[in-house]
Amino acid sequence: MKFKIINDLSIFLDNIMPEKYLSKFQEFLLSGGIFTEASKVLAILIIFILASEIALALTLTVLNLPLSMLILPLFIIPGLFTYVVVVQERRAQEIEKSAPDFLRQLSSMLQVGLSFENAMEDMAQYSDGPLYDEMRRTLIEIRMGRNFDEAWRAMSKRLKSKELERIFGIILDGRKSGSSISNVLEDVSDDLRDLMALKRERKSSVMMSVMFLLISAVIATPFAIGMVGVYSQFMQSYGMESDIILTAPLAGEIYLIIHSALVAFIISIIMDGNLKKGVKFSLPLATAAFGIFYFISTFGSTLLMGGF
Repeated sequence: MKFKIINDLSIFLDNIMPEKYLSKFQEFLLSGGIFTEASKVLAILIIFILASEIALALTLTVLNLPLSMLILPLFIIPGLFTYVVVVQERRAQEIEKSAPDFLRQLSSMLQVGLSFENAMEDMAQYSDGPLYDEMRRTLIEIRMGRNFDEAWRAMSKRLKSKELERIFGIILDGRKSGSSISNVLEDVSDDLRDLMALKRERKSSVMMSVMFLLISAVIATPFAIGMVGVYSQFMQSYGMESDIILTAPLAGEIYLIIHSALVAFIISIIMDGNLKKGVKFSLPLATAAFGIFYFISTFGSTLLMGGF
Protein backbone atom coordinates (compact mmCIF):
# COMPACT_ATOMS: atom_id res chain seq x y z
CA MET A 1 0.00 0.00 0.00
CA LYS A 2 2.82 2.40 0.84
CA PHE A 3 4.25 1.97 -2.68
CA LYS A 4 0.93 2.66 -4.40
CA ILE A 5 2.04 6.11 -5.51
CA ILE A 6 5.10 4.58 -7.22
CA ASN A 7 2.97 1.96 -8.97
CA ASP A 8 0.40 4.55 -10.10
CA LEU A 9 3.07 6.88 -11.44
CA SER A 10 4.78 3.94 -13.14
CA ILE A 11 1.55 3.00 -14.93
CA PHE A 12 1.05 6.64 -15.94
CA LEU A 13 4.56 6.80 -17.42
CA ASP A 14 3.96 3.52 -19.29
CA ASN A 15 0.90 5.08 -20.91
CA ILE A 16 2.39 8.43 -21.94
CA MET A 17 5.97 7.54 -22.89
CA PRO A 18 6.79 5.98 -26.28
CA GLU A 19 7.60 2.29 -25.97
CA LYS A 20 10.84 2.54 -27.92
CA TYR A 21 12.31 5.02 -25.40
CA LEU A 22 11.25 2.90 -22.45
CA SER A 23 12.78 -0.17 -24.13
CA LYS A 24 16.10 1.63 -24.68
CA PHE A 25 16.14 2.85 -21.09
CA GLN A 26 15.28 -0.67 -19.88
CA GLU A 27 18.18 -2.12 -21.87
CA PHE A 28 20.45 0.56 -20.42
CA LEU A 29 19.40 -0.38 -16.87
CA LEU A 30 19.85 -4.10 -17.54
CA SER A 31 23.37 -3.52 -18.82
CA GLY A 32 24.13 -1.90 -15.46
CA GLY A 33 22.72 -4.76 -13.41
CA ILE A 34 19.48 -2.94 -12.51
CA PHE A 35 16.61 -5.37 -13.07
CA THR A 36 13.74 -3.05 -12.08
CA GLU A 37 11.18 -1.93 -14.66
CA ALA A 38 12.22 1.24 -16.51
CA SER A 39 8.96 3.06 -15.74
CA LYS A 40 9.27 2.19 -12.04
CA VAL A 41 12.85 3.52 -11.91
CA LEU A 42 11.66 6.77 -13.52
CA ALA A 43 8.79 6.99 -11.02
CA ILE A 44 11.17 6.51 -8.09
CA LEU A 45 13.51 9.19 -9.47
CA ILE A 46 10.68 11.70 -9.93
CA ILE A 47 9.27 11.11 -6.45
CA PHE A 48 12.72 11.24 -4.84
CA ILE A 49 13.64 14.51 -6.59
CA LEU A 50 10.30 16.19 -5.72
CA ALA A 51 10.44 15.08 -2.07
CA SER A 52 14.08 16.11 -1.76
CA GLU A 53 13.42 19.51 -3.34
CA ILE A 54 10.58 20.23 -0.90
CA ALA A 55 12.57 19.10 2.15
CA LEU A 56 15.67 20.95 1.00
CA ALA A 57 13.72 24.16 0.27
CA LEU A 58 12.29 24.18 3.80
CA THR A 59 15.74 23.49 5.30
CA LEU A 60 17.41 26.26 3.29
CA THR A 61 14.69 28.73 4.26
CA VAL A 62 15.03 27.94 7.97
CA LEU A 63 18.86 28.02 7.93
CA ASN A 64 19.02 31.03 5.59
CA LEU A 65 21.26 29.20 3.10
CA PRO A 66 21.45 30.01 -0.63
CA LEU A 67 18.52 28.63 -2.65
CA SER A 68 20.92 27.66 -5.40
CA MET A 69 21.56 24.47 -3.40
CA LEU A 70 18.20 23.23 -4.71
CA ILE A 71 20.19 21.90 -7.65
CA LEU A 72 21.70 19.17 -5.45
CA PRO A 73 18.85 16.57 -5.74
CA LEU A 74 19.17 16.70 -9.53
CA PHE A 75 22.65 15.20 -9.23
CA ILE A 76 20.99 11.79 -8.72
CA ILE A 77 20.37 11.63 -12.50
CA PRO A 78 24.04 11.86 -13.56
CA GLY A 79 24.84 9.74 -10.51
CA LEU A 80 22.63 6.92 -11.82
CA PHE A 81 24.10 7.36 -15.30
CA THR A 82 27.64 7.18 -13.91
CA TYR A 83 26.83 4.06 -11.88
CA VAL A 84 25.46 2.23 -14.92
CA VAL A 85 28.43 3.30 -17.07
CA VAL A 86 30.92 2.07 -14.45
CA VAL A 87 29.10 -1.26 -14.12
CA GLN A 88 29.03 -1.58 -17.91
CA GLU A 89 32.78 -1.03 -18.13
CA ARG A 90 33.53 -3.55 -15.37
CA ARG A 91 31.16 -6.04 -16.93
CA ALA A 92 32.76 -5.62 -20.37
CA GLN A 93 36.22 -6.12 -18.86
CA GLU A 94 35.09 -9.27 -17.06
CA ILE A 95 33.52 -10.63 -20.26
CA GLU A 96 36.65 -9.88 -22.31
CA LYS A 97 38.78 -11.59 -19.67
CA SER A 98 36.69 -14.78 -19.69
CA ALA A 99 35.97 -14.89 -23.43
CA PRO A 100 39.19 -16.70 -24.56
CA ASP A 101 38.62 -19.56 -22.08
CA PHE A 102 34.94 -19.68 -23.07
CA LEU A 103 35.81 -20.03 -26.77
CA ARG A 104 38.41 -22.74 -26.12
CA GLN A 105 35.98 -24.66 -23.92
CA LEU A 106 33.30 -24.37 -26.60
CA SER A 107 35.78 -25.69 -29.16
CA SER A 108 36.57 -28.72 -26.97
CA MET A 109 32.88 -29.55 -26.60
CA LEU A 110 32.37 -29.37 -30.35
CA GLN A 111 35.31 -31.73 -30.90
CA VAL A 112 33.68 -34.43 -28.77
CA GLY A 113 30.61 -34.42 -31.00
CA LEU A 114 28.15 -31.94 -29.45
CA SER A 115 26.23 -29.55 -31.66
CA PHE A 116 26.80 -25.81 -31.34
CA GLU A 117 23.47 -25.23 -29.56
CA ASN A 118 23.93 -28.18 -27.17
CA ALA A 119 27.46 -27.05 -26.30
CA MET A 120 26.16 -23.55 -25.52
CA GLU A 121 23.39 -24.99 -23.35
CA ASP A 122 25.76 -27.20 -21.34
CA MET A 123 28.19 -24.33 -20.75
CA ALA A 124 25.40 -21.95 -19.75
CA GLN A 125 23.98 -24.51 -17.32
CA TYR A 126 27.18 -25.17 -15.36
CA SER A 127 29.05 -21.84 -15.59
CA ASP A 128 28.62 -18.44 -13.96
CA GLY A 129 29.48 -14.91 -15.03
CA PRO A 130 28.08 -12.13 -17.23
CA LEU A 131 29.12 -13.87 -20.47
CA TYR A 132 27.19 -16.99 -19.51
CA ASP A 133 24.23 -14.88 -18.37
CA GLU A 134 24.06 -13.44 -21.87
CA MET A 135 24.33 -16.95 -23.31
CA ARG A 136 21.38 -18.10 -21.20
CA ARG A 137 19.36 -15.14 -22.45
CA THR A 138 20.31 -16.01 -26.04
CA LEU A 139 19.20 -19.63 -25.57
CA ILE A 140 15.85 -18.46 -24.19
CA GLU A 141 15.37 -16.22 -27.22
CA ILE A 142 16.17 -19.12 -29.56
CA ARG A 143 13.65 -21.38 -27.78
CA MET A 144 11.04 -18.64 -28.16
CA GLY A 145 11.48 -18.76 -31.93
CA ARG A 146 14.17 -16.21 -32.70
CA ASN A 147 16.58 -17.05 -35.48
CA PHE A 148 19.91 -18.40 -34.20
CA ASP A 149 21.99 -15.94 -36.25
CA GLU A 150 19.92 -12.96 -35.08
CA ALA A 151 20.08 -14.07 -31.43
CA TRP A 152 23.86 -14.61 -31.67
CA ARG A 153 24.47 -11.18 -33.24
CA ALA A 154 22.19 -9.52 -30.68
CA MET A 155 24.22 -11.17 -27.89
CA SER A 156 27.48 -9.92 -29.39
CA LYS A 157 26.10 -6.35 -29.42
CA ARG A 158 24.92 -6.59 -25.81
CA LEU A 159 28.44 -7.49 -24.69
CA LYS A 160 29.49 -3.84 -25.31
CA SER A 161 32.86 -4.85 -26.74
CA LYS A 162 33.91 -4.13 -30.32
CA GLU A 163 36.54 -6.87 -30.17
CA LEU A 164 34.05 -9.52 -29.07
CA GLU A 165 31.47 -8.33 -31.56
CA ARG A 166 34.02 -8.78 -34.35
CA ILE A 167 35.16 -12.19 -33.03
CA PHE A 168 31.60 -13.47 -32.65
CA GLY A 169 30.83 -12.28 -36.18
CA ILE A 170 33.78 -14.32 -37.47
CA ILE A 171 32.50 -17.39 -35.60
CA LEU A 172 29.03 -16.97 -37.07
CA ASP A 173 30.41 -16.58 -40.59
CA GLY A 174 32.58 -19.68 -40.10
CA ARG A 175 29.54 -21.65 -38.94
CA LYS A 176 27.60 -20.58 -42.04
CA SER A 177 30.43 -21.47 -44.42
CA GLY A 178 30.60 -25.03 -43.12
CA SER A 179 34.25 -24.87 -42.11
CA SER A 180 35.64 -26.62 -39.03
CA ILE A 181 34.11 -24.38 -36.38
CA SER A 182 36.20 -25.93 -33.58
CA ASN A 183 39.41 -24.87 -35.35
CA VAL A 184 37.98 -21.39 -35.92
CA LEU A 185 37.17 -21.12 -32.21
CA GLU A 186 40.71 -22.10 -31.20
CA ASP A 187 42.24 -19.58 -33.59
CA VAL A 188 40.04 -16.67 -32.53
CA SER A 189 40.57 -17.62 -28.88
CA ASP A 190 44.35 -17.27 -29.27
CA ASP A 191 43.96 -14.04 -31.24
CA LEU A 192 41.60 -12.60 -28.65
CA ARG A 193 43.94 -13.49 -25.79
CA ASP A 194 46.82 -11.68 -27.54
CA LEU A 195 44.57 -8.73 -28.33
CA MET A 196 43.44 -8.40 -24.71
CA ALA A 197 47.06 -8.49 -23.53
CA LEU A 198 47.96 -5.67 -25.95
CA LYS A 199 44.93 -3.70 -24.82
CA ARG A 200 45.90 -3.99 -21.14
CA GLU A 201 49.46 -2.98 -21.95
CA ARG A 202 48.29 0.06 -23.86
CA LYS A 203 45.98 1.16 -21.04
CA SER A 204 48.70 0.84 -18.42
CA SER A 205 51.14 2.86 -20.54
CA VAL A 206 48.74 5.81 -20.90
CA MET A 207 47.34 5.77 -17.36
CA MET A 208 49.58 8.63 -16.14
CA SER A 209 48.33 10.88 -18.94
CA VAL A 210 44.73 9.94 -18.18
CA MET A 211 45.16 10.68 -14.46
CA PHE A 212 46.65 14.08 -15.28
CA LEU A 213 43.66 14.91 -17.50
CA LEU A 214 41.20 13.74 -14.82
CA ILE A 215 42.84 15.85 -12.11
CA SER A 216 42.81 18.82 -14.46
CA ALA A 217 39.13 18.38 -15.37
CA VAL A 218 37.69 17.43 -11.97
CA ILE A 219 39.86 19.28 -9.44
CA ALA A 220 42.26 21.92 -10.79
CA THR A 221 40.05 23.70 -13.34
CA PRO A 222 36.84 23.73 -11.21
CA PHE A 223 38.82 25.03 -8.22
CA ALA A 224 40.43 27.82 -10.25
CA ILE A 225 37.16 28.90 -11.86
CA GLY A 226 35.39 28.64 -8.50
CA MET A 227 37.92 31.05 -7.02
CA VAL A 228 37.10 33.45 -9.86
CA GLY A 229 33.50 33.35 -8.63
CA VAL A 230 34.67 33.99 -5.06
CA TYR A 231 36.70 36.98 -6.24
CA SER A 232 33.68 38.29 -8.16
CA GLN A 233 31.51 38.05 -5.03
CA PHE A 234 34.21 39.76 -3.01
CA MET A 235 34.40 42.68 -5.43
CA GLN A 236 30.62 43.03 -5.59
CA SER A 237 30.39 43.13 -1.79
CA TYR A 238 32.51 46.29 -1.87
CA GLY A 239 30.39 47.86 -4.62
CA MET A 240 33.07 47.39 -7.28
CA GLU A 241 30.94 46.05 -10.11
CA SER A 242 31.70 45.89 -13.80
CA ASP A 243 30.54 43.87 -16.79
CA ILE A 244 33.61 41.62 -16.53
CA ILE A 245 33.07 40.93 -12.82
CA LEU A 246 29.37 40.17 -13.32
CA THR A 247 29.81 37.89 -16.33
CA ALA A 248 32.99 36.09 -15.19
CA PRO A 249 31.19 33.37 -13.13
CA LEU A 250 28.77 32.56 -15.97
CA ALA A 251 31.57 32.45 -18.52
CA GLY A 252 33.53 30.20 -16.15
CA GLU A 253 30.61 27.74 -15.87
CA ILE A 254 30.27 27.52 -19.65
CA TYR A 255 34.02 27.02 -20.05
CA LEU A 256 34.00 24.35 -17.32
CA ILE A 257 31.33 22.27 -19.08
CA ILE A 258 33.10 22.56 -22.45
CA HIS A 259 36.46 21.70 -20.88
CA SER A 260 35.05 18.62 -19.12
CA ALA A 261 33.44 17.35 -22.32
CA LEU A 262 36.64 17.84 -24.31
CA VAL A 263 38.70 16.03 -21.66
CA ALA A 264 36.23 13.12 -21.77
CA PHE A 265 36.65 12.82 -25.55
CA ILE A 266 40.45 13.04 -25.27
CA ILE A 267 40.49 10.29 -22.61
CA SER A 268 38.29 8.05 -24.75
CA ILE A 269 40.66 8.49 -27.69
CA ILE A 270 43.76 7.82 -25.58
CA MET A 271 42.40 4.71 -23.84
CA ASP A 272 40.17 3.11 -26.46
CA GLY A 273 40.75 4.97 -29.71
CA ASN A 274 36.98 5.49 -29.87
CA LEU A 275 35.62 9.04 -29.92
CA LYS A 276 32.05 7.91 -29.24
CA LYS A 277 32.91 6.62 -25.77
CA GLY A 278 33.60 10.22 -24.75
CA VAL A 279 29.86 10.90 -24.86
CA LYS A 280 29.09 8.67 -21.88
CA PHE A 281 32.13 9.90 -19.94
CA SER A 282 31.45 13.61 -20.52
CA LEU A 283 28.33 13.73 -18.31
CA PRO A 284 29.99 12.24 -15.18
CA LEU A 285 33.07 14.44 -15.64
CA ALA A 286 31.01 17.59 -16.18
CA THR A 287 28.85 16.78 -13.15
CA ALA A 288 31.84 16.17 -10.86
CA ALA A 289 33.59 19.30 -12.10
CA PHE A 290 30.46 21.41 -11.66
CA GLY A 291 30.01 20.02 -8.13
CA ILE A 292 33.52 21.15 -7.13
CA PHE A 293 32.99 24.50 -8.81
CA TYR A 294 29.64 25.01 -7.08
CA PHE A 295 31.07 24.17 -3.66
CA ILE A 296 34.05 26.53 -4.07
CA SER A 297 32.03 29.41 -5.53
CA THR A 298 29.29 29.08 -2.86
CA PHE A 299 31.30 28.39 0.29
CA GLY A 300 34.81 29.49 -0.73
CA SER A 301 34.48 33.00 0.65
CA THR A 302 33.11 31.65 3.97
CA LEU A 303 35.98 29.17 4.27
CA LEU A 304 38.57 31.85 3.47
CA MET A 305 37.10 34.32 5.93
CA GLY A 306 36.89 31.62 8.57
CA GLY A 307 40.55 30.80 7.99
CA PHE A 308 41.50 34.39 8.65
